[in-house]
Amino acid sequence: MAKNKKRRSLEKRRAISGYLFISPFIIGFLAFMVKPLFQSFYMSLCKVDISAAGFTMNLNKLGNYYEAFRVDPTFVQYVEEGLGRMVYNSAAILVFSLFVALIINQKFKGRGLVRTIFFLPVILSSGAIVGVESSNALLSSINSAIEDSSGASITGYIETILVTTGVASRPLEILFEVIDGIYDVALASGIQIIIFLSGLQAIPKSSYEAAQIEGCTSWESFWKITFPTISPLFLVCWVYTVVDFCMRDDNDVMDKINTAMREQLNYGLASAMAWSYFGIVIAIIGLSSFIISKWVYYDD
Repeated sequence: MAKNKKRRSLEKRRAISGYLFISPFIIGFLAFMVKPLFQSFYMSLCKVDISAAGFTMNLNKLGNYYEAFRVDPTFVQYVEEGLGRMVYNSAAILVFSLFVALIINQKFKGRGLVRTIFFLPVILSSGAIVGVESSNALLSSINSAIEDSSGASITGYIETILVTTGVASRPLEILFEVIDGIYDVALASGIQIIIFLSGLQAIPKSSYEAAQIEGCTSWESFWKITFPTISPLFLVCWVYTVVDFCMRDDNDVMDKINTAMREQLNYGLASAMAWSYFGIVIAIIGLSSFIISKWVYYDD
């Protein structure tokens, strides 16, 4: 009885610490985000007219949503293509992150330097560095020269041979697209590597020692100890990766929404597109999280 009471007290203290840790975000969200969210949703149901006096919103019900899905020629196409790219790119990021985390979790000389190098994508993907990179004339000219180069790579030849044979052409196209975008995969894997690495370091060494005494190979230890222990982190990394991918700068859907808002000044249509995209992404996250949670092992 005393043990259970002590455990509940410890869980309560941990819960309080957790709420205190996220309290700045909660306060900031309630103070600065709730009202604009409601205004944006109401704007998606209105025809917005802009004048010198400001915004004039006339209720249009689902007219903007109808225009986004039935009238606009590219919005649905961009959403479908973006979600398809999101699925296999997010899966590639998770596999790459786990692979790198397993490597840099090993003991070897210069491990700290290697970990720093693999965390550099997080720094390089920050706003300041991306701004410097995009405004650098030298980097832009190099990038243009690479894109205009007529030289073919070995993977290009292999892709041409395999795809033209007609054997599983679509899966091969996806595979080679991921391979060609390995730089983007690595650039988006910094946070996930850190999360997986923290989970790997939390596994007791005694578990591996006991498995080794019982005659388990490294492969068996991975599937019987490592993978089940860090399985909850897959759900965390998946949700983070999906959200991060859907907010990327090269996202055609986000470009479409920004164009409708900034260039066409159609705030009602832009809000309807944004809320539709948000709802679709949330539904996918909820469904995929439900499926992944069935395979997650929680050690009580």
